[in-house]
Amino acid sequence: MIKDILILQKRELNKKLKERYIEREIQDKKISNSMIKVIIGPRRAGKSFFVLHILNKLGTFGYVNFDDEKLIEIEDYSEIVNAVNSLYRNPKYLLLDEIQNIKKWELFVNRLQRQGYNLIVTGSNSKLLSKELATHLTGRHLLINLFPFSFKEFLKLENKELTKNEIKEKLSAYVVYGGYPEPIIKNIDYRDYLSTLFSSIVYKDIVKRFKIRAPQAIEDLAIYLISNITKEFSYNTLSKVTKCKSVHTVEKYLNYLEESFIFFRLNRFSFKVKEQLASNKKIYCIDNGFIHAKAFKISSDIGRLYENIVAIELKKLEMNGLINLYYWKSLQHEEVDFIIKQGTKIKQLIQVCYNMEDIKTKEREIRALLKASKELKCQNLLVITENKEGKKQFNWFGIKREIRFMPLWKWLIQN
Repeated sequence: MIKDILILQKRELNKKLKERYIEREIQDKKISNSMIKVIIGPRRAGKSFFVLHILNKLGTFGYVNFDDEKLIEIEDYSEIVNAVNSLYRNPKYLLLDEIQNIKKWELFVNRLQRQGYNLIVTGSNSKLLSKELATHLTGRHLLINLFPFSFKEFLKLENKELTKNEIKEKLSAYVVYGGYPEPIIKNIDYRDYLSTLFSSIVYKDIVKRFKIRAPQAIEDLAIYLISNITKEFSYNTLSKVTKCKSVHTVEKYLNYLEESFIFFRLNRFSFKVKEQLASNKKIYCIDNGFIHAKAFKISSDIGRLYENIVAIELKKLEMNGLINLYYWKSLQHEEVDFIIKQGTKIKQLIQVCYNMEDIKTKEREIRALLKASKELKCQNLLVITENKEGKKQFNWFGIKREIRFMPLWKWLIQN
């Protein structure tokens, strides 16, 4: 039975290898490294597709996809290994897809490494994987984060040099539809594809795995959050506007949604950790396409979509250990979208402002940036806009600072 399942998976694998592949911004040499490679990220972001095309260049490899209920039920993993060795002729490399679906996966992976396999495992649950990695694979693994297409990867689809105007046109599509590879490459309807994927993650990766008795509550929470992307929230407020019965339940469900790579939270910056934990958070979505597919809205708010795109790119840097990311808010409710901290120092303040033509909006955004600059002792100030570019000196009640302006398309390419 196991061999029959793997034969079917091998046929699917061969079909995938014939499909168009867009090079990702991850170094290929990381895959040939002898440590256990653990690739985590959202479902359908292209994790296995990325690895398959690299392994295909390196030689013989084996493949097992544990997103199969029949394989999950198997207790003796030696049967799987024997079937792989028979089908793939004792491969040197072994790709284990969606590994979090099997019990005690980390012990299985450790055993395979001791037997001499060069292992790559993928998973779609950040906490489940990181918890076991820290406990059992310390010092023997390489963690790789892979998200849907960045804007730079999205532009590679054109396979040619683009003009400035063409890049801006592509940005307009990317901001709305996001970077999930399959609907882009196969020309599938975005809304249907991403709506189905969103529901699948909620029910398959969360409701089923954590045995949630009232699934409507977590679905209501997810829809509310995706309809209020980039906004502040408190757990108490979320418990009132959804069917979640308590603050504890809200926090637990939000953890599940974050672990499954749908949302991520941003803490309000404070020099005191206790204040950070007690303050409201801001919510962002891992891909703008989900907002397009699932958010309950009458009209699109392009400014919020711009901010979410910037948040995604900065979150990648944070997950790779390069920065710590926050937002800032004054007692007078003035706000700066992103505070970038490296080590003990605040390195940059970023404001996202789509429309710089509106005088009141411009004054509000600049004033908040200047006040935050003084309080946080940081003079590296950036405003990400639709079109405005350049530098300008500002003086507000004795606070003199130079602020740089950059269009989103250019920031995404250079970041």
